[in-house]
Amino acid sequence: MSDAVDAVTAQWRQERPDVDVWPMEVVGRISRLSRLLERELRDLFAAHGLESFEFDVLATLRRSGAPYELTAGALLKAAMVTSGAITNRIDKLETKGLVQRVRDSGDRRTVRIRLTERGLELIDELLAVHVANEARLLSGLGPADRDHLIALLRGLLESLGDTAPQ
Repeated sequence: MSDAVDAVTAQWRQERPDVDVWPMEVVGRISRLSRLLERELRDLFAAHGLESFEFDVLATLRRSGAPYELTAGALLKAAMVTSGAITNRIDKLETKGLVQRVRDSGDRRTVRIRLTERGLELIDELLAVHVANEARLLSGLGPADRDHLIALLRGLLESLGDTAPQ
């Protein structure tokens, strides 16, 4: 069976046999998968009244542990977006009653973003649904293929400098 990337690379091999297009086979598939997965995730989050970026902020706060709060700067670092973008995300979540801004008792200049009780309930409910959805999306892979893919992708990310903070 072939996919859309096979069709594209076959055309290139026909038109430009002098260029080895194997990288297109990898990058093209990763790009197509990214778009397909993002659409599926976006639809799931929308069904729960959230944007993907809102889920990301709620999940980041939740996995930080009790009291489920971080500074805007820590959220900014985790989200890899501009400060204006993170402020906009926090504003939207605050309007929905899912997070609140809390002044740091030790340093009044520092503002922490904290999950509200409603935000905590939503992310706890949605996490299980989200993971089940991801499992459904990856159901075409057996355990050995899944582990192999995880290792390959980790290695590729590391080679491009995307490593965990120390």
